[in-house]
Amino acid sequence: MPVPVQKTFGTALRDVQHGETPAISKRLSGFGGGTVLELIEDYNRGAFGMIYTVNFPGAVYVLHVFQKKSRRGIQTPRQDVELIRSRLRLARAHYELLQRTED
Repeated sequence: MPVPVQKTFGTALRDVQHGETPAISKRLSGFGGGTVLELIEDYNRGAFGMIYTVNFPGAVYVLHVFQKKSRRGIQTPRQDVELIRSRLRLARAHYELLQRTED
């Protein structure tokens, strides 16, 4: 991923950690509510995406980072959606483990 895109995503994640919603953020459909979001950045005739969740109080989990392959369709490919769902389950398990160890 190009350094300027990394910087943009890093800045956006810092904003998310401070409770803000970045201007380049949008809700990822199919995950209910607004807890799974997508950042999109166009760079040098390419597009990059990052999926993250704010579903867990006090934590932000990055679930997937990728270069968009198609500029025609805006829908996230099914295999990517399944990967995101799998990583969301892992994030949930990790968060629950952290909560149990803090008690």
